[in-house]
Amino acid sequence: MITDDITEFAAAVPALRPLIGLDLGTKTIGIAVSDTFRSVASPIETIKRTKFTADAQAVIAHITKRDIGGLVLGLPRNMDGTEGPRAQATRAFARNFDRLHTIPITFWDERLSTVAAEKALLEADTTRKRRSEVIDHVAASYILQGVLDRLAHIGQET
Repeated sequence: MITDDITEFAAAVPALRPLIGLDLGTKTIGIAVSDTFRSVASPIETIKRTKFTADAQAVIAHITKRDIGGLVLGLPRNMDGTEGPRAQATRAFARNFDRLHTIPITFWDERLSTVAAEKALLEADTTRKRRSEVIDHVAASYILQGVLDRLAHIGQET
């Protein structure tokens, strides 16, 4: 199941199962996971992209190992809200991934997530080398945290 509707996604994800968030770049994939109560997103790792099948298998390994209940993909919209080639590539990744795994998938606007991650790393006085190593999975945690915060808000509305 792939949806842009966060409420529909929330209904499809099993209770007490963590979520996984991905920051899909052209060369790397940043990975973050939540706790089972879906309150905190933690950066896990950045993997180097090769071919779709290998990339998907790396993500599936995390899903299986951590008993993940839902997948969040950062959707790189343009600053005016439109979707360009990178957003289309992310949607294609979701469609292809959906053929390999039954996990519910949603998208989250990732505009400025890398900027926020960079700022946080600079404030933490992280070296340039270390920032380049961790920026993608820290950005994935910002993306996932946005979803977690929204899901908590949805829970308060019901």
